[in-house]
Amino acid sequence: MSPDTSQTQAGAPETVTLKRRLSLSLLVFYGLGITVGAGIYVLVGLAAAEAGRYTPVSFLLAAGVVAFTGLSYAELSTRYPVSAGEAAYVESAFGLRSLTLLIGLAIAAAGLVSSSTIAIGASGYLGELTAFPQTALVILIVLILSGLAAWGILESVTIAAVFTLIEIAGLVFVVIYGIIIQPDIVHEIGSLVPPFEPAAWGGIVGGGVIAFFAFIGFEDLANVAEEAEAPERNMPRAILLTLIVSTVIYLAVAAVVVLSVPMDELKQSTAPLSLMFSDDAAWARGMITLIAGIATLNGVLIQMIMSSRVIYGLADRGYLPAPLARVSPTTRTPLVATGLVAAIILVLVLLIPVEALAELTSQIVLVVFITVNFALVWLKRKGTALSQAGYKVHISIPCIGAAACALMLLASIL
Repeated sequence: MSPDTSQTQAGAPETVTLKRRLSLSLLVFYGLGITVGAGIYVLVGLAAAEAGRYTPVSFLLAAGVVAFTGLSYAELSTRYPVSAGEAAYVESAFGLRSLTLLIGLAIAAAGLVSSSTIAIGASGYLGELTAFPQTALVILIVLILSGLAAWGILESVTIAAVFTLIEIAGLVFVVIYGIIIQPDIVHEIGSLVPPFEPAAWGGIVGGGVIAFFAFIGFEDLANVAEEAEAPERNMPRAILLTLIVSTVIYLAVAAVVVLSVPMDELKQSTAPLSLMFSDDAAWARGMITLIAGIATLNGVLIQMIMSSRVIYGLADRGYLPAPLARVSPTTRTPLVATGLVAAIILVLVLLIPVEALAELTSQIVLVVFITVNFALVWLKRKGTALSQAGYKVHISIPCIGAAACALMLLASIL
């Protein structure tokens, strides 16, 4: 299909399609922008309430669990490098239109609710720096970010990459600051290795359930696969690099925080990273607050991009009204889908208690993970071959991934 609107021999204009403009580096920044989001600024304290000093091990355990599903996504994104990736996987595996639509809408809903929740958080952070009332500020945030999402995939993801660099720099600063203030903690790293005792590992597993949610986000890479350069090579690399870099960052931050902050204070704090800074380091605390605000803006932008691509992908396959699959010949983005995403987010933010819905987001994603893993198992059992040379995993990988996610889902409900 031609990438422009030139006339075909029959005289009808060709359909404008999305353009492959995302390099491997931009894909990794996109993945990290979702995964290493504002959540890490809260989850360390919540995980510490369960695992105590062994919180870094909880994050390592969660990374191991997520890795199996990540490997499944790595193969599937090679098989089907298209928007609304999860829906395409389920459609190809099971051929059930109702299940395909349900999975696609579930991913879009998770992104929309997440965007709405994060937008409220962003307005809270930025409200401390401006005189705007929160309602006006959240509307402004959604409109500006939807404009960026509609501008172009290269432009919007480049901006998200800059935001992501700032986020990561902030977390690196926390680690370096903690070591400089308390250099002795370097010699205490060995104390983070847990003993082989049921009591210790019970807390570690509990902390791992919480830490698991810090890794959710890598899967959104599947929904920009249609705009990735050389997806058969770059998509698996981007997914795996996102998980590896996220794990390293989380382990470093968790280790420094649990070794620097009194455990009683850490377990009770909803802003654990701020406890790293004493009263005479108000500048550092203020900087981390600003970076957390940037992280929330980045989260909204990337989730808007993801949700619009899922809606576009579903419409392009005939599951949603055709106008939602229209791509602008100027921006090469799905403007109608992006506009719908912005409108839904505004409705959720202004009219519906999003906090109540947000609790279901992680459970929705876990259900999708289980379904996607089963889809890969089914494709392999059917003997469905890769359409081109690409990444492959053993059938045991999605089996373990599905089982691990099912256990996480059960633990999160109970």
